[in-house]
Amino acid sequence: MTVPCVRVEREVGERTRRTLAELDLIDDGHEITVADGWLYIPVTDPGAVPADYDVVSRDVPARETQTMPGDLFGEQPSYERLGDIVIVDEDDPGRARALADAILESDLPVKTVVNRASKVTGTERVREWEVLAGNGTETVHREYGCEYAVDIASVYFSPRLATERHRVAEQVRAGERAFDMFAGVGPFVIPFAKRGTEVVGVDINETAVDYLRENARRNGVADRVRAVAGDVREVAADYPDWADRIVMNLPHTADEFLDTAVSLAGDDCTFHYYDIQHEDDPFGPGETAIRDAADSAYEVAVETRRTVRSYAPHELNVCLDVRLTR
Repeated sequence: MTVPCVRVEREVGERTRRTLAELDLIDDGHEITVADGWLYIPVTDPGAVPADYDVVSRDVPARETQTMPGDLFGEQPSYERLGDIVIVDEDDPGRARALADAILESDLPVKTVVNRASKVTGTERVREWEVLAGNGTETVHREYGCEYAVDIASVYFSPRLATERHRVAEQVRAGERAFDMFAGVGPFVIPFAKRGTEVVGVDINETAVDYLRENARRNGVADRVRAVAGDVREVAADYPDWADRIVMNLPHTADEFLDTAVSLAGDDCTFHYYDIQHEDDPFGPGETAIRDAADSAYEVAVETRRTVRSYAPHELNVCLDVRLTR
């Protein structure tokens, strides 16, 4: 059957597949095929494929039908996958249990199903989970050629932000010095280091830093990563005027750390500043806070204003890519 496909060289096929999967564009009803040195990846919406990809029509075989959770549950449920853990968000205990059973009986490669039992709380940014099936909250998650060991009961990690992390990582250049002020298990640190960057990752959660060190070893970049457990406001004293790039992924309260970020910045430094604001003015408060912190020491240029995702009704999770030049 002829369907729209993204055509790429085989050498970049897996990277392309991951990108299209993150955009939820892969047509699971048809097989990915190889012909004449090209890889053909069927897509559901050719108009939504990024412009730098080549979309062609191709006759590819239909895939043998897999049993998915929706087939067994009776409706299409909402869930996230993190490694071999599936995360659901259900208030009704009976519905949560039925969904967990459907997920386990499906063809998804799953070992554990968990239900969110609280919001993210505390300085260490963790939440409580109800384990519906399986017996563990530790897994290995893979995205964009990196892999991360993580225990969701002990550290914060969101698979939803994979595309955003990749967007930022692609800006990094070999030889830079980067500082992640709230590093977690390393989803910014690791891809930065794989691009030849020297990176310092700090987190107040000691367990997260242990995982960050493990993940640096797991991805072969331990020689370029310094993982530090502690309050970044204290750690920063060891890195004055040091950074070419700073990640501030602590929405709601990142503005409280801007003076510290400015103290870390070198003569030419890019901030990736994450914020959550009302949709009426999602970027203004963050931009004002950055300019106030930089004061007269730096020229401030906002290079990107980006909406990452909807956070809550009328609230947006946004990112400002801002260049500070002394």
